[in-house]
Formats: sequence, structure tokens, C-alpha cells
Amino acid sequence: MATRLHTALARANAALARLFNRRWVRWLALALTLPTLLLAAFGVYGLYLLNRNSAVTYADAAEHFKYGSTRGEMESGLPYWIWQVLPRVCGQHLPDPARGYASLGLIYEDGKDLPVGMSKRNYQGVERTFLNCAVCHTSTVRDAPNATPRIVLGMPGNRFNVWGLQKFLFGCARDPKFTSDFVVPEIDRAMRARGDKLGLLDRYVIYPVAIALMRDRLLMLAGRFEPLLQYPAWGPGRVDTFNAAKVIFNFPIAALPEDEKNAPSDFPSIWLQQPRQGMQLHWDGNNTAVEERNKSAAFGTGTTPPTIDLKAIKRIEDWLLTLPPPKYPYAIDATQSARGKVVYDDYCAACHGTSGRDFSGKYVGKVTPLAQVGSDRRRLDSYTRDLALNQATLYAGYPWRFRHFRKTYGYANMPLDGLWLRAPYLHNGSVPTLRDLLEPAAARPKLFYRGDDVYDTGKVGFVSDVAVRDGVAFFRYDTAVPGNSNAGHDGAVYGTQLPAADKDALVAFLKTF
Repeated sequence: MATRLHTALARANAALARLFNRRWVRWLALALTLPTLLLAAFGVYGLYLLNRNSAVTYADAAEHFKYGSTRGEMESGLPYWIWQVLPRVCGQHLPDPARGYASLGLIYEDGKDLPVGMSKRNYQGVERTFLNCAVCHTSTVRDAPNATPRIVLGMPGNRFNVWGLQKFLFGCARDPKFTSDFVVPEIDRAMRARGDKLGLLDRYVIYPVAIALMRDRLLMLAGRFEPLLQYPAWGPGRVDTFNAAKVIFNFPIAALPEDEKNAPSDFPSIWLQQPRQGMQLHWDGNNTAVEERNKSAAFGTGTTPPTIDLKAIKRIEDWLLTLPPPKYPYAIDATQSARGKVVYDDYCAACHGTSGRDFSGKYVGKVTPLAQVGSDRRRLDSYTRDLALNQATLYAGYPWRFRHFRKTYGYANMPLDGLWLRAPYLHNGSVPTLRDLLEPAAARPKLFYRGDDVYDTGKVGFVSDVAVRDGVAFFRYDTAVPGNSNAGHDGAVYGTQLPAADKDALVAFLKTF
């Protein structure tokens, strides 16, 4: 029995061998096996792509601040090559199509392919880019119209037009040309110009899908922001911080009280954070923890509780603890400055600190009631108790859950380090220069221009009476627009009734900050 079975198996093996020796059978086996192998290879490659998550990193802290990632690209990132070609696809939605993203106040350094304040990460097989902290806290200064701009890190991003960027992206999403038929050829041309080319998978799968997803996401955001986009433009250097947060928390924006909406305020400077520990932070003093304030700000860079890169943010936090503002680079009249120090000690030191490095003072970092300071109330009213309660739910279950946000009743008294670079002044940027701030509110400019980086050494601020320079039109700021009032910080206690000579001396001393 065993012998017969062995013989049968031997004959079967011989028959199979003869069969597989035939060429057509080998080709048939290969044809049946190859698709399976290809599918397995594509599956492995797909898993590799989906698990990619690597950012461009920088050894130097300043470079990391300018171009490093907070992981915002993971949830909010724009595909890098789509970002690069959008000005060519739908440039009509930019303030100046010929200048591209520079017309939104974004700053490009020589040799860089992204502006200061944008990071890059390969995530799930696609190069992505998004904003980081530097976009709102970096700007430029020129000594004269024909001078080379100097980039200053940590100063308010007073040229960055975040309103314009929103409008541009939403306008592109609605544009009939924002499809793979128009965008993919532009990507191919841009890549070839750099000596690269678009692969078949990218051309026919990755980018068509990415374009469709990006369009749908932008249209969704545009619908949610629509009630806020009906108001007048904010202009460069300003943002309606907490109404954007309400959009994220799914507040019924259209149904909110009118006095909560349209509350633009200036980007602040972020130097010397260590001595600010424990002070009431933000314009309205709604938080006393620097680290918590920073995590809150990181939401503006696209991060979420599951994606935030705490190590990268901590690196910047540590760098900012002692980062000083640059010193005033122009001449200061020593005699005037000495006289101004006496005036400052009498009128300003208790609220704003002994000097630009010594922040000691009875009321420094504390909130002054709105009824006393008298500034435009929109920013204060926009931050509500309901929003504070919602913020307290962020990072629930994490050791760094928010615990310090509170509704306040006025505006915080800020230290004045680097004051010469923080124009325009007041929380909403409604007063163009320091010298103007020392005038009664009724005598301050009612109309001026924002966005110039040429410095005004006489009044201390940026040139604000020029509408157009070298073909670049600046933003016309109208203090009659709701949210733009230049009232406040007025009266004898604030020095606006001092003799002109004392005001000039005070401005000279403030240059030393």
C-alpha cells in the first residue's frame, strides 16, 4: 500500500515538473503571482508613507524660532507645493499678485524657499507647511526708504496681514481654477524649475487628492468664519484673537452679541519672558502662566492637544526667557533723556517698570480697570467668561491642562522693553507714534497708514503719513471704525497734559528702553 502511494506521488510530481517546464505555464504562474507581489509592495510603501512624520529642524535657536515646527502641519498644514504655486493659480485674490505672499507682509530671507514664520514637515508622504510663532512676532526696520530692511525677532509682526492671508486662502478655495487641472501643471513647472519633477503617483493620485481635501477644508473654514469676515479689514499687525478661538470651539458666531465681534488687537512683542512670570498676560491680563499662554498661542500655529510638540515649544520658551530687544540704534539726546527720566518716574514707572530691563513697579503686570484706562473696549468684551470656561477644557486629562484663564475687567499694564519697536501703540494699535500717544486723544491722528517699516526717529514709531511707497500701498487705519478707537491712556495722570518740552524729554528717555 505504501509503495503504491509513493509511486503515485512520484508520478504526480513528474507530471507537474513536465507541466512547469512548459513556457506558457511559467508565464501564467508569473502573471498570477505578480499582481499579488505588486499589491503587497504598494501596501508596504503606502504604510511607509502614512507613517512618515519628520520635520525640518535647526540647531540654532533663532533659526528654529523662524522656521521650526510646532507640529501644526499635521492637522492644519498646507501641501508645500500647493502653497508655492497658489499665487500663480489664484493670485487675483492677493493684495498685489506681482509681489505674491510678500504683499501680505510675509518676510523672505535670501536663499529661503519659505517666509519667516513658516515650517516644513513631511507627514503621511506629503511635504506640508504651516505657520509658526515667528510669523506674528517678527518684522523689519529700515533707517530710510532706500535702506536695507533689518529683520528683528521677537518684535510685533506689524507688517503681517493675517486677515489678507485668510481672505486669500478662502478666495482660492472658491476659485474655479483651484482644481488639479490647473494646480498640478503649475506644481510640475515649479518642481522642474528646481531641477526636480513630479512623479506619476504624485501627479495622478497624491496631489489630486490633496487639492480636493484642501479645498473642502478651506470651504468649511470659510463658512465658519463668514460672520466675522463681514467686518472691515483689520490691517497688518493685528488679529481678532479670541473670536477665532470661538470658531474653533464651535460658538454660534452669528448669534453672538455685537460687542463681542470684530475685536482686533496688535501682535505683542515677546522679549524677556522670564521677568514676566506671574504677571497678568495678554492685553487684558487673562492669564498669569507664561507656559500656558504659550500653549494657547500655539493653537494659532495649527496645533491641537494630541499633536502639539511640547519639546519644540519648550526650546523656544527657554530661548525667549532672556532674549533682549535690540537697543535703539539712533542718536539719543542725553540731556533730554535725563530730564525725561524724571518725568517717567513721576508718571509712568509705577505701572510700566523702572526701566526697559527693570520691571519693578507697584502696578506692573496688573490690570487697570477699563473705566480708568479708557481704551477701546472691544478686545476686552470679546474675551468672555464662556470662552474662559471652554479653554479650561483644553488638555483635559493632561498634566498641563489649562487652569489660569480668567475673565478680567480692564487692560494689563505692560513692561516697556523694546518700546521703540512696538508701534503703533495701545492694545489695538490705534496710535501711530509715542509722541502722538502723549497727546490728548482728541488731538491724536484720526487717520494714518500702517505697514511701513521706515523708522520715524522724531516721533518714535514707523512712518505713518505715507500712503504708497515704491508701488506698495499701505493700510489706511480709520479710528472711527468700531474696534479702532484711539481713546484712552488720556488725562493728567497719563501725562497728556504735560508741557510739550516735558513730552519731548519723556520720548527721549523711552528710546533707551
